[in-house]
Amino acid sequence: MAEEKNIAETFVRTAERYRERTGVIEARSGKSVTFGELNRKSDGYAAYFSRQGIRPGDVVILMVTPSVEFIALTLALFKLGSPIVLIDPGMGYKNLLRCIERVMPKVLVGIPKAVLFAKIFGKTFHTVTRFFCCGNSFGLFGPDISGCIADDEKPFPVYQPSDSDLAAIIFTTGSTGPPKGVRYEHSIFGAQLRLIEEYYTIGPADVDQPAFPLFALFSAALGACSVIPDMNPTRPAMVDPQKFIGSIERYGVTYSFGSPAIWNVVSRYCLDHKIVLKSVRKVLMAGAPVPYDLLTRVTGCLPPEASVFTPYGATESLPVASIESREVLAETWDMSRRGQGTCVGRPLPGVELKIIAISDEPIDELTESMPLQPGNLGEIIVRGDVVTRAYQNNDEETRLAKIRNGAASWHRMGDVGYLDDKQRLWFCGRRAHRVVTGHGTLYTIPCEAIVNEHPGVYRSALVGINGGRANSGKLPVLIIEPKNKKNCRTDDEILLAEVRALARASELTREIDHFLIHRGFPVDIRHNAKIFREKLAIWAMKKISL
Repeated sequence: MAEEKNIAETFVRTAERYRERTGVIEARSGKSVTFGELNRKSDGYAAYFSRQGIRPGDVVILMVTPSVEFIALTLALFKLGSPIVLIDPGMGYKNLLRCIERVMPKVLVGIPKAVLFAKIFGKTFHTVTRFFCCGNSFGLFGPDISGCIADDEKPFPVYQPSDSDLAAIIFTTGSTGPPKGVRYEHSIFGAQLRLIEEYYTIGPADVDQPAFPLFALFSAALGACSVIPDMNPTRPAMVDPQKFIGSIERYGVTYSFGSPAIWNVVSRYCLDHKIVLKSVRKVLMAGAPVPYDLLTRVTGCLPPEASVFTPYGATESLPVASIESREVLAETWDMSRRGQGTCVGRPLPGVELKIIAISDEPIDELTESMPLQPGNLGEIIVRGDVVTRAYQNNDEETRLAKIRNGAASWHRMGDVGYLDDKQRLWFCGRRAHRVVTGHGTLYTIPCEAIVNEHPGVYRSALVGINGGRANSGKLPVLIIEPKNKKNCRTDDEILLAEVRALARASELTREIDHFLIHRGFPVDIRHNAKIFREKLAIWAMKKISL
């Protein structure tokens, strides 16, 4: 793949080569466009925005639902050189407003509901000088821009960025604090595209069904058709498995990148109805550790030659490492279930990864003595072409998350783990979620693995609460989400007694005295898989009398 500086330029080259092939399909409506049509549509939008005075560098907040128009608008803004802002609407309006205030967009392109939201909260959107409505607002917010583009638009000249030019601002899920806007330079998207193409061998022979809308951009650039699933991307755990499976089978989907929450629902349905997804050759699950039973279920509903990958990364650096399910099931899972962490694989080509001592303070420089030897648990740091450099208008968080090292900086993943003697990374939880007690430090993933072995446990969460005594550290509490969602006091008491016995039998969890049952854990809006332990800690404080 040629190394164009703008992913939109890569797409143009691809679209010219495969112009008559189907490029995007909307599963809900059945609407489809060829690569050539998608290219012309994005040219039309870029030309229209340019005529309306939008210039390279103007920050545009894009609030459009996953669709052909979303992909065309994204490509148009890349062609124009206007950075796009992408925010999960499911994060709640207060977080949404804080995010918008932080990035100070100049332009809003959105569906009528989004434009109305911006008008209602005009104080937050005070930096926005132009509003464009994508959809029929019955004249309230001006014309539908999809009707403002010419059918015979000439090819729009693609903006030629420097490596440091901003391409997008993408917000974190906020699983350990307020969502932060991550600055994506054009070079980051180029590096991600190369890894996806070369490591996962994605190309023109593939059909993608991406549960993360932006990943359709990568598929378009690589010449793979994208099927936009009929689902709410902010509620992956609520996916309708019949619709998701139906579009896979109807369009011959060969790979899909999505949350474990989606595949938990889909694989159960496949198992119950004896369905094998015959066309699928790759599934990528990311966003949270993937449990053993989910891996076995997903592999069970795919052809024997298919692969299931569980990439590791973060909004600030993706992907970092990857492992295939066969290696997990054959080699690493037995260690994971004994509390040794979750193996997330080896660093990907071009990604450098080290483990350093855990610290909650800023680190100004990485010295030669700081990296730990394999087997030592510490904080995970990474650098490479896919690693972002800063948060938007947030110097304090940037200083906490980055370690300067000449021209390249290291990113502190905010996770803890260790490298084994095969240079595989083992993830042991978030740094902010570790529980420092009067006896030592407990890490979430290893401790939770012990009690997750109980057949009645769906998942668990280790949290720390104030113990009430000075200098005694946090009081560890293990909260259980049972598989049985019915509220039965007798069943709960039996489950807690058995879980307590499991915990007592392990050195990792022996000092934990407090156990609670919670029927439905609060989770992040992007993956519906990352547990909001901070919320559970507040809940636990109210339940436990000290």
